[in-house]
This record gives sequence, C-alpha cells and structure tokens, in this order.
Amino acid sequence: MTSTPRQLAERIAAGSFWEDNDRVFCQENGRALEPRSDHRAWRALLAEARVRPARLHDARHTAASLRLQQGVPPRVVMEILGHSRISPTLGTYSHVVPELAKDAARRVGQALWG
Repeated sequence: MTSTPRQLAERIAAGSFWEDNDRVFCQENGRALEPRSDHRAWRALLAEARVRPARLHDARHTAASLRLQQGVPPRVVMEILGHSRISPTLGTYSHVVPELAKDAARRVGQALWG
C-alpha cells in the first residue's frame, strides 16, 4: 500500500511500536481502531463542528448521496463505498436516481436542441 507523507511520518514516529497491518485507517501505532475511541472521536468532531449528533454511518450515506447528486457516476460511488456490485449502491440510494435521470434527460435535450 502507498502511504501519504503524514502516514509515513506516523510510522517513523511510532518506531518499533509500529505494527504494519496494511490498514488505511488505524491508530498511530498501526493497530486497528478501537470502536469506542473511534466513536468518541466522531462525537467530538461533531460537537466541535456544532453539528447535531449523528451516526458515522449517516455521514457515509450523506457522502454517497451528495456524490450522486453532484454527478459522480454510480460505479465510482460503488467503488468508494466498497460495494462489490452496483445493485446495493443503486438500491440504497434509489431516492437520488430519479434526479439523475432528469438531469441526464435535460443534458441530452441541451445537446440535441441547445
């Protein structure tokens, strides 16, 4: 896996305490995130941003919905979410699909008739 400069700096700082488990998200020593501390950090982030309490999974849904509304292709959203098939992505975010269809029709109309 390719590391970012910050990740590399964390590995160097951890020294012999670093555990290389090939994780994208991990503690500063490379170990798996602990759900309780991860949840506390999420709640602190929401409080600092003055955002109402929400589940981290709600943020995932919001990010996926916004990407689709912004025209990111569903297959790309599927890959970002880690779905192995397009059907869970389109099934879960079907409320966004009609908007995409309207936008696609509008674009085709513009392309054909200006």
